[in-house]
Amino acid sequence: MKFADISSSCRASNDWGPLVQSVPYARFLNLRIDIKGEEFTCILPFDQKLIGNPVLPALHGGATGGFMECAGMFYLLWQMDTPTLPKTIDFNIDFLRTGLARDTYANVVMVKQGRRVANLRIEAWQSSPDKPIALGHCNFMLGA
Repeated sequence: MKFADISSSCRASNDWGPLVQSVPYARFLNLRIDIKGEEFTCILPFDQKLIGNPVLPALHGGATGGFMECAGMFYLLWQMDTPTLPKTIDFNIDFLRTGLARDTYANVVMVKQGRRVANLRIEAWQSSPDKPIALGHCNFMLGA
């Protein structure tokens, strides 16, 4: 099945699992997408393989960053009716708190959308959205 067909099917059924499964790194992270009305949340379920510092234990920064980048990409696929994956232009992360050994959530805000580029802000959090563990700012190329 082509990516465009998977995307259309997910949009029609509001079940985004097949789309997550079509992206290898998102599948590795076992990401989930929760959409309630107009609210988009991406979920990174805790898994022992995501630990970077076993002494604390703390999530690996690369897993956190990859999760946030995937959240931005899936947000754009949900928000826009596009048959292709958005391409990352740049991605900056501010790590604010230690990501602990528990589920992590991400909310995405569209800062600006043009014809070819979208600018997003992504907030990753665990215990409360008011206490983010990381903030991401990214630009994606659309329809490339």
